[in-house]
Amino acid sequence: MLSARSVFEEILKDDDAFRLFCSIAASGESQGGWENGRIAALVPEAESALAPKISRHGADEDKHGRIFRALLRKRGLSPVDVPPETDYTMILEQHGIGLAHEKLKAEKPLTVADVVTYLAHSRVTEQRASEQMRLLLKYFAGHPDIGRAVRVISADEDNHLAYCHEELLRLAAAGHGRVIHRSLRECALAEIRVHRGVSLAVMDHMGRILGWSAAKRKVLAAGIHAAYAYERAVGWRRMVSLAPPGRRDALGGPATAAESA
Repeated sequence: MLSARSVFEEILKDDDAFRLFCSIAASGESQGGWENGRIAALVPEAESALAPKISRHGADEDKHGRIFRALLRKRGLSPVDVPPETDYTMILEQHGIGLAHEKLKAEKPLTVADVVTYLAHSRVTEQRASEQMRLLLKYFAGHPDIGRAVRVISADEDNHLAYCHEELLRLAAAGHGRVIHRSLRECALAEIRVHRGVSLAVMDHMGRILGWSAAKRKVLAAGIHAAYAYERAVGWRRMVSLAPPGRRDALGGPATAAESA
């Protein structure tokens, strides 16, 4: 039976597919670590209290990249180059979502408006990350190789999402509500398009590696398009709502060490 779980299991069992999956994941996490590190260094004085939390966010993302690379090493595999069409983080940046890398590479302090843009982008992308890791947790929490890694990353992504909710609500109360609402909506609608494109690209690469039939590829592509249709109609709204998180100050402490994979 064709299901998300069966697809993940196929990828997990095949060295080449697993290598590509972990390479894509590690690259995206490492890129997120760099972005957060630069934002923390450039945060405006008015939001200086955020800098340690942004640094913690970046440290967590770096840790996740190390975890995925450790999973590869454990199987005697090395990372591969990430196909550009599967690079979710960079494609978002190319679509103008979040803060431009040119701005992050400069030494000019960011503005409060930039912080709002960063948090809105993070709110949307962390929703996606949290959901994806919970799905992997559902299927593989007890797996001898990746179970611990999935638990660590899933808990971190939930913390990141809670942090975004809390900080955006604080900024909304300070008078930035209208800008936040607009930024969230724009980011969510762009993200679901990018996610569809990246998902199709990843499945295309996996299909070639795993030798999927044309019929199987069509079914999986149809599922991706159906998910996008739902998100375009109503699903995007889950990415823009804000509510007080159950855990407050989720990034208020130091980053936790990565468990060995």
